[in-house]
Amino acid sequence: MIRPAKPEDVAEIHAMVRELAEYEKAPDEAKATPEQVHGALFGDNPAVFAHIAEDESGDVVGMAVWFLNYSTWTGKHGIYLEDLYVRPSVRGTGYGKALLAQLARICVERGYPRLEWSVLDWNAPAIAVYRSQGAVPMDEWTVHRLTGDALRAMAER
Repeated sequence: MIRPAKPEDVAEIHAMVRELAEYEKAPDEAKATPEQVHGALFGDNPAVFAHIAEDESGDVVGMAVWFLNYSTWTGKHGIYLEDLYVRPSVRGTGYGKALLAQLARICVERGYPRLEWSVLDWNAPAIAVYRSQGAVPMDEWTVHRLTGDALRAMAER
């Protein structure tokens, strides 16, 4: 079952964010607290959303955390999928595809022309799943990021 996240899911969402960071070999970079996750998803003006995958017993086995982006070229919003995570014990059973399908449905229902996300170039299993669902890599685009000292230096200009 795929459903929108509820406040009582925050501990599981936070745990899965940590699990994902471990899987992506970057555990020290996942610094968000459960309180921050709660505020982002369920604060006064949430700009981040999440869907939860549950197994037949009602146990949380996966999540999709996402937000709206905007394309000046299409003049419309889209969905940017920040995190898609399925617990290792149920990978390959369709939960990830079901989460993607739910976000695709939201896009279609709302008239959003794009569902986008990033994937680490070494994550061959995820890439294979995404391509099998019709996703295409944006090879000509490279993500850039400012953080830390470089971010502060830019802000001071």
